[in-house]
Amino acid sequence: MVINHNIFRAYDIRGKYPKDINREVAFVIGKSFGTYIQKLGKRKCIVGRDNRFSSQELSSFLIEGILSTGVDVIDLGLVTTPMYYYACIQKGIPSGVMVTASHNPKDDNGFKIAFDERGNARGEMITEFMNFTLQNAFSQGQGRLTKYDIRDEYIELMLSSIKLGKRPLKVVLDLGNGTTSCIAKDIYYRFPIDLEILYGESDANFPHHHPDPGVEANLEDLKRKVLETKADLGIAFDGDGDRLGIIDEKGNYIATDKYMIIIIRDIINKVKNKTFLYDVKCSKALEDEIIKLGGTPLCYRTGNSYVKAKIQELDIPFGGELSGHVYFRDRFKGIDSGLYAGLRLIEILSTTNKSVSELLEGISNYESTPEIKIPSRDDIKFEVIEKVKDYCLSKNYKTEMIDGVRVSFDDGWALVRCSNTGPNITTRFEATNIHRLEEIKNEFLSLIDKFNKA
Repeated sequence: MVINHNIFRAYDIRGKYPKDINREVAFVIGKSFGTYIQKLGKRKCIVGRDNRFSSQELSSFLIEGILSTGVDVIDLGLVTTPMYYYACIQKGIPSGVMVTASHNPKDDNGFKIAFDERGNARGEMITEFMNFTLQNAFSQGQGRLTKYDIRDEYIELMLSSIKLGKRPLKVVLDLGNGTTSCIAKDIYYRFPIDLEILYGESDANFPHHHPDPGVEANLEDLKRKVLETKADLGIAFDGDGDRLGIIDEKGNYIATDKYMIIIIRDIINKVKNKTFLYDVKCSKALEDEIIKLGGTPLCYRTGNSYVKAKIQELDIPFGGELSGHVYFRDRFKGIDSGLYAGLRLIEILSTTNKSVSELLEGISNYESTPEIKIPSRDDIKFEVIEKVKDYCLSKNYKTEMIDGVRVSFDDGWALVRCSNTGPNITTRFEATNIHRLEEIKNEFLSLIDKFNKA
């Protein structure tokens, strides 16, 4: 069969169902995965799936393909991505596949893949796997299928990793009808929190809003409910549960880089390694704060697979991405779990009389845009980035290329990079004042528009 090469992205396999990702593709991916990990000396793997309509079908055919190569499969069934990660840890099996399209639209689906101890496949690992798959030379055998329920162990992980103080809190959770609906209530109701739940039923149509808490527009209902109920905090989760979004007691959206400042202020004197990692999209306010606290800032490329691997490699206690992925390794497993990240903020609030907004007092103030996504075909978007890079170098701008093009000015910065989860170019801009912000933004948006049409 013919497989669309564009489904093989920088850190997962993802596309439209059933046009690009369907049962036939899942079966072939399964056969390829099983054959591939055997060459790495692996004979077992773990498979989980999110709550999308197509996920059960895709998971079944993926598993059938893996079993046909002689590899054993442990099927977790319906789980969040963090639950899948934890099952891999608990079973001591690093090879696995999570069937999910994370925060993408309801008609998308895909596979997050880990071949071995290197963690989620990314970059050249994905390219190599694509080329291997297209060769269509697969092992034959008969693997064994078993079921495994990670639910109780995952709940216990949460309970053992959080200790709330005495302050009573009112919290609103927006589950967005995503996969966290299968576990969030069972975890959060174990704590002495006055909870209000929005959209807590599993519904893969995502009828109320798109399941991406990194986009402020998706959290309008959560804002209203926080203000209506006079809650201390609002927390939203994405479609597969590995990211979060925060609303403060005033109904304001708190970007993840600001959330990270609250966490780093809390833990910096409790950890030995005072290096904290953040991705290229984060505000300079985060860098300023880490330096002010006596820590070492480390700016790195965007992408769950890359960031998690780097944090583990350098034994960094905490890091995160603007998109809502955050990674705790101070007293947690380094899993990017939105549910756990929410509990850590609740824990801090429960031990202080300060509100979320008060916990952010004293940070540097910059004007910044949200992420701006510009449609750009997968077959030309990388060429657009190259043209932007050439332009910046020709202007002698201070240019970094760790992830797309990031240009630093004395009074601001610009980021232009390819989205790795869709046919888009992602941009973000920041400056010391609104006038300069508009100048920087307009310069680069006009460039992208020009090169996108070329």
